[in-house]
Amino acid sequence: MQKLEPQPADSRPPDPGGGARAALRLYAAVLRGAFRRFSTYRAATLAGAFTNTVFGFILAYTFLALWQARPGLGGYDEAAAVTYIWVSQALLMTVAVMGGGFEDDVQERFRSGDIAVDLYRPVDFQGWWLATDLGRAGFHLLGRGVPPVLVGALAFRTRMPEHPLTWAVFLLSVLLAVVVSFGLRFLVALTGFWLHDSEGVRTLMVMVSIFFSGMLLPLALFPGRLGDLAPVLPWAALVKVPTDVFLERVTGTGLIGALGFQLAWALALLAAGRLVQLLATRKVVVQGG
Repeated sequence: MQKLEPQPADSRPPDPGGGARAALRLYAAVLRGAFRRFSTYRAATLAGAFTNTVFGFILAYTFLALWQARPGLGGYDEAAAVTYIWVSQALLMTVAVMGGGFEDDVQERFRSGDIAVDLYRPVDFQGWWLATDLGRAGFHLLGRGVPPVLVGALAFRTRMPEHPLTWAVFLLSVLLAVVVSFGLRFLVALTGFWLHDSEGVRTLMVMVSIFFSGMLLPLALFPGRLGDLAPVLPWAALVKVPTDVFLERVTGTGLIGALGFQLAWALALLAAGRLVQLLATRKVVVQGG
């Protein structure tokens, strides 16, 4: 009879980065899944791109009339002002200035009671929805952002970046803008833990976002103290900063400061969301199923 010798234990040290890599793979899969999910709505995407283009024409002609009456208003010439319109239209859905991202899903899960299932998943609640929102934003940037800008560049005299590196920095700024937007909307979504329906808070957030992001009017045109306050609020990171980067209105240390402004608000809002989530999940009242 063959004698079985005990096998030596695996002497390899545990991989401290294995869990982190697994988490990154999971979030990457969630991001890709969200991108694919939004890409299935082709008719809605075409209709949305068409709508953004129509509004782009309306606002571009409005801005041209205004700038012809007041040349150099806010430090923009006519080409820069028109470009601002088309870039902001490209960012409208990308950074979800008017909402319509993950918070719709979260609100529905509050109504159905499935939010309890989300909290029991072996994955971070905030990280899951951030990955989902990044996938959504990536698709909207391509599907609803690029077409209006191309049409605007063909129909009007616009100003494209002179330096190739600006395009990469602009994409980085857009990424940070999406994270800031997510941080704001995540805080609003968390009010559902107490209110059970955050629709009213979301409506208020949309109005504030449209006004203070620079979507309606460049923040440089805001008068007096309002003009001093608006650029330092987090909503300025959504539209104002990316358009300034695209138009190369900020360079050198100013560019670093603009990106740092976005990064600081992104980290602050994510940390605030983490704290509010911790407070909210101490006691959860589940509706529906």
